Amino acid sequence: MRVEYINPFVESAYNVLREVLNSDVNRGELFLKSTAMPVLGVAAIVGLAGDVEGRVMFDMTRDTAIKIASAMLEAMDMEPISTLNDMGRATINELANMITGQAVTKLHELGFKFDLTPPAILSGENMEISDAGVEALIVPMEVPQGKIEINVAIRERS
Repeated sequence: MRVEYINPFVESAYNVLREVLNSDVNRGELFLKSTAMPVLGVAAIVGLAGDVEGRVMFDMTRDTAIKIASAMLEAMDMEPISTLNDMGRATINELANMITGQAVTKLHELGFKFDLTPPAILSGENMEISDAGVEALIVPMEVPQGKIEINVAIRERS
């Protein structure tokens, strides 16, 4: 996996989270996973197709998702949420859209061409995601609301 694909997602996640949460963001140590991995509880997944193929996943616990969605909603003078309802899922979806949109703009400026799928939200207990033959790079990010793992599994199209 080339770093040129990863950095725009990491930079965009850092910048967008800092802006929408109006708080510090601390990036943890990156690590690779090559097998099926458990989902923390709520994941927004965006698929990529074109010069590269794969997906980017924004993974967090249900509690973290509720706190992040609430903070984003309050910043827009809307009511915070206490459960992961439709508004909460839509807010996490929008967060994924904002991060991937910024990252894709950077990648397009570097000459990479590909399309995105709209984010899909998965939530539940004991879920795993498996990417056949594609290593996933995990970039943990700590915000006051909890931990988000930016999970990138991308390869060049053969």
